[in-house]
Amino acid sequence: MSGDQAVTKLTAAVSKLRGLKLRLEERNEIETLQLQRCRTRLDHLGTASVGNLKEWNDMKLKRILVDYFLRKCDIVFATKLAETYNIQDLVDIDVFLEAKEIIDFLHNKEIPPALAWCAENRIRLNKFKSKFEFHLRRQEFIELLRIDNLSLAVDYAQNYLAPWGATFREELEHVMGAFAFSVNTECETYKVLFEEKQWDYLVEDFKREFHRLFGITNESPLDIHLQAGLTVLKTLSCYEGNCPKEDPFSQAGFRKLAEQLPFSNHRSSKLICYISKQPMDHLNRPLVLPNGYAYSTMALLSMAVGNENEITCPRTGDVCHISELVFAHIIL
Repeated sequence: MSGDQAVTKLTAAVSKLRGLKLRLEERNEIETLQLQRCRTRLDHLGTASVGNLKEWNDMKLKRILVDYFLRKCDIVFATKLAETYNIQDLVDIDVFLEAKEIIDFLHNKEIPPALAWCAENRIRLNKFKSKFEFHLRRQEFIELLRIDNLSLAVDYAQNYLAPWGATFREELEHVMGAFAFSVNTECETYKVLFEEKQWDYLVEDFKREFHRLFGITNESPLDIHLQAGLTVLKTLSCYEGNCPKEDPFSQAGFRKLAEQLPFSNHRSSKLICYISKQPMDHLNRPLVLPNGYAYSTMALLSMAVGNENEITCPRTGDVCHISELVFAHIIL
């Protein structure tokens, strides 16, 4: 080649190398940030101990609250909350921010950003046998049929839907049948494809795949903890007129929240005091120490007598005054 051609090719190679270097630097910054977050979270997990259990649980609750608002796409409030609690490295704001951008585009009926996200994560999505990208292509195809652009719809189907035939043959054959129907069809099989709620299905589909990609539960930790707590408290006695005032289920609001949850069975359960080895029931109720451990009333009162009303936890050695103890509610 001539000298000019060599200079042109070398200039192009240098340009590519500079672009590669820039991308590598960006990825290195991202990796460094992620490693820092992992280190912060590991350090946080290592701080959990009996001595600071209350503080650690308070921090866990703050993380759960931030996570809840992130899932609701209220990124601004979640960010302010995380900054207030100084837990930015313990929550995934940037991850959910990326998700919110895609969700907003889908709500505006814009598919290209979601397709770009699929292309960026195609290897991992293929491992999950994800249908999300196919559903995006299907929706674009339906939108072409909606405006009655059949020639462009045919080209689109050949280029972007046909390659999915080996993977999702039945679904592909079904959507191809939409050629024979109009937007206002009364055929239920194809009427659903033209409905506006298909965009809502795409949003939910994206959320599921996004959660799988990042190892996030579909339900928020707040919902999970709330359901677990209500299930433990929900017993038949609460609905048979024997519900004491201390029981949260004496309030209609809690009953409403737990309507769809199963009853908890406590018929064969027993609480035995660690100190006296006697059962703890409504006659010998458990008292909770500030450190979270609970013992029977009789055992703690016996310990307080002649000891200036001070209690020593037999497990941790923590000392507290009897006035600091709190009754625990027992579900029978």
